[in-house]
Amino acid sequence: MKSLPIEPVASDIALGSRLRALRERRHFTLDQVAERTGFSKGFISRVERDLTSPSVQSLVTLCQVLGINPGQLLDSPEVSVVKFDAAPRVDLGGAGIIERLLTPRTQREIQIIHMSVEAHGHGEEEPYTMDCHIESIHVIKGSFVVKTSAEEFTLEAGDTLTFPGAEPHTWHNPTGDSAEVLWVLSGVS
Repeated sequence: MKSLPIEPVASDIALGSRLRALRERRHFTLDQVAERTGFSKGFISRVERDLTSPSVQSLVTLCQVLGINPGQLLDSPEVSVVKFDAAPRVDLGGAGIIERLLTPRTQREIQIIHMSVEAHGHGEEEPYTMDCHIESIHVIKGSFVVKTSAEEFTLEAGDTLTFPGAEPHTWHNPTGDSAEVLWVLSGVS
C-alpha cells in the first residue's frame, strides 16, 4: 500500500522571537532561564534567534519556566482590522457626538473610541466614571475641555490627557467648530 507523500510546509511562526519577547516581558535574563531550565545560554540564544529548533520537550520546559502554555506560543496571534466606515457606533451619552468603536468588540484590554464632536457638543451633565483602569483622551482636531473632580483641562489638537478610569469627569467642545477626539480605555472590565 502506498501512502501519499506529504511535504512539510515552511512555517512563518517566529518561535524564537516570540520566546525572546516573552522572556524580556517577564524580565528574565538568559542566565536566569538557563539556570531554571538546565539548558546552556548558547542553546537558548540560538533558539531565540531562530537558528535552531527546540525539541518538543525543550520547548515545553522553556514554556514552563516562562509561565506560558506551549499551545499559546504556537498559535498565530489574533490580529484584527476594524475599518473606520464599518466601525460600530457606540453611545456613551451626551449630545452632538458620533462615537465609533475602533477596536474589536471583544477586546477588553484596550478600547479605542473615535469621537466626532459638533460645535458645543458635550458629555453628560453630571460627572461620570468609566469601568476601566486608565483613560487617555487625544485631541486630533479642534478644542476639547475635560473637567475632573479636581481640575478643568483645555486640550488643543495634539494634546493628550491621561487619568484613572475611576476619576469622575465630564467634557465639552467649547468652540463653534467641530472637534475630533480619540478616547482610549485601558483595562476595561
